[in-house]
Amino acid sequence: MVNKLKVFFKLDRKTKLLLVEAYLYLGWARILKVLPFAKVAPSLGIQMEETSLTLKNANKETLRSVSHAIHVMSKYTFWESQCLVKAIAAMRMLEKRGVESTLYLGTAKDTKGILIAHAWLRSGPFYVSGFEGMENFTVVSKFAKKMTESQTKGVNDNG
Repeated sequence: MVNKLKVFFKLDRKTKLLLVEAYLYLGWARILKVLPFAKVAPSLGIQMEETSLTLKNANKETLRSVSHAIHVMSKYTFWESQCLVKAIAAMRMLEKRGVESTLYLGTAKDTKGILIAHAWLRSGPFYVSGFEGMENFTVVSKFAKKMTESQTKGVNDNG
């Protein structure tokens, strides 16, 4: 643990802030997970719609850094931070940066025939979270978090 803290403190300020932000959004998403889904669903975007599969070059590094931060920090939460929590947290981080994304919810049966669920997040052609095993699931719902021109312009103008 001490070695990991040493590595964290050697990181540049921007990376540290991104990791802390990811940790906080993972906590927030975990709280949302305990609420009735019908209350949470409207905040996830437009149900049964998807965002574009094209990627703006300006978003490529943002997608990589958010994906990495969510993946890394989910290992250090003292609460469960599995697929749905990671997808919601990443969606919020991208929304904050004016980047559109689509959250997918899927179901499948495991080897014992028990129904299981999975969630993953896509922005453009890039899978931000939950890409491992997603091909085994049937999409049962999806939520498009679309950005207006003013949302994307204002965020990109400010950094």
